[in-house]
Amino acid sequence: MTGFFSRLLRPLVLAATAGLLLIGAGAHAQSGYTQTRYPIVLVHGLFGFDSALGVDYFYGIPDALRQGGARVYVAQVSAANSTEVRGEQLLAQVKTIMAMAGADKVNLIGHSHGGPTTRYVAGVAPQLVASVTSIGGVNKGSRVADILRRVAPKGSVSEAVANSAAKALVGLINLVSGGTSLPQMPTAALDALTTAGLADFNRRFPQALPSHCGSGAELVNGVRYYSWTGTQPLTNVLDASDGLLSVLGLVFGEANDGLVAACSSRLGKHLGDYRQNHLDEVNQLLGLRDWFSTDPVTLYRQHANRLKLMGV
Repeated sequence: MTGFFSRLLRPLVLAATAGLLLIGAGAHAQSGYTQTRYPIVLVHGLFGFDSALGVDYFYGIPDALRQGGARVYVAQVSAANSTEVRGEQLLAQVKTIMAMAGADKVNLIGHSHGGPTTRYVAGVAPQLVASVTSIGGVNKGSRVADILRRVAPKGSVSEAVANSAAKALVGLINLVSGGTSLPQMPTAALDALTTAGLADFNRRFPQALPSHCGSGAELVNGVRYYSWTGTQPLTNVLDASDGLLSVLGLVFGEANDGLVAACSSRLGKHLGDYRQNHLDEVNQLLGLRDWFSTDPVTLYRQHANRLKLMGV
């Protein structure tokens, strides 16, 4: 009987062992899924931060990328300032990161105002940048910024009031994120994000911009360019920010994420539009999103794997 049961169980044991080996092999392969050749640098947008009170701006994303083998750094640039000021800050951090990581280049991923900020670095120092990825990037301006500038024209009382309120918000952000040493100029940030401000920036840094609402060049001056965006301002009724984004989204008259039109976000090879709003694109607030759409964290992991396969 013992021999009978041994013969009976042997195929089952072999099958289970093979299954465990396959699972182990899969886990081993997955451990290098996001392991890009060059470090990844995440760059926040307007009123952004690296981490505040233990909460990442790119919520849960750095850890998810690191678990797959990526070297990830989160930049901290002025929460509110011009693209050029933020870009110079980022450039200095890129050089520091390269020295720490022993790398020749970096992969820049910017959200919102982080899009033009990363483009600035790639424009002035392309030899330091392997790729630029713009997520919900304000690459051709935002109608929300245009309206705010019309409501608060330069030199007006309304501008002074808005500037004071923005400085108070920035002060709070700096306090909880440790960015108090960074210069802040909300009016410069607002001007940079208007249609006119981006038109001027784009004349100086036109790399990978599409002429219309499609894809631009994927490879320019040795730098690879990519983008994706959200097109759904209201995605989760439990998210307190969705109401405001839904109202702001009404000013566009076209697909948008609540702050940026889909066509304005295009840069390089466009990777897709998703049921996400402007905050969902960085997995905020605290992961509240459209639960029936693609997980934002998954998009970052997939993109890191894309960069890995491209050799950068």
